[in-house]
Amino acid sequence: VSATFSNNKRPILCISTMMKLAVLAAAAGSAAAFAPASNGRAATSLAAEKSKAVPFLPNPENCEGYVGNLGFDPLSISEYFPVDYLREAELKHGRMCQLAWLGYVAVDLGLRVPGYPEAMSGATSATAHDAAVEFGAMGNIFIWIAIAEMTSWIGVSQMLQGSGREPGDFGFGKQYLEGKSEAQIEKVKLQEINHCRAAMLAFSGVVTQSVLFEKGFPYF
Repeated sequence: VSATFSNNKRPILCISTMMKLAVLAAAAGSAAAFAPASNGRAATSLAAEKSKAVPFLPNPENCEGYVGNLGFDPLSISEYFPVDYLREAELKHGRMCQLAWLGYVAVDLGLRVPGYPEAMSGATSATAHDAAVEFGAMGNIFIWIAIAEMTSWIGVSQMLQGSGREPGDFGFGKQYLEGKSEAQIEKVKLQEINHCRAAMLAFSGVVTQSVLFEKGFPYF
């Protein structure tokens, strides 16, 4: 260590030398703080906790045990909301999109329900919104949607309070599960969630394509 001497022969460290030592000490401390752990089991555990769907992201632990779980939660939403509520929303949107895709295509193929307003008969699925607004039908639609939402929330609220209700269970179609084994029931649930996810993508695609190409089914 370099030093200078005053007239009374006492060594005085140079300020620059002291600064260099301080920087080196800080760098050494930072390196030690970020050094990898030497425990091999910890490294293995971290590697095992990666998501199957997005391998460079952590596995969402709160989603474990749910049918159809692939570890896909890139925004970590399951850490902030109950997973039962998220699964309820996924099933609800998926079921609606299955009906919506079928209805969207059926209308563009010419299907009309009895009593369909003559003023809207020429509307396609893509232009039905504006036609319904002009005809005054949107208010009725919103009322029925509000009634369905309020009614369904009773079951969702009870589920979140620990009633034991499964997400998406409204007692509709459960007779088809009678007499089936647990493995068969799990298979049916997996089929439903897969169809729900596919329907959400399919409905988004069919709406986008019909608007971009302005043609009827198959929209190209």
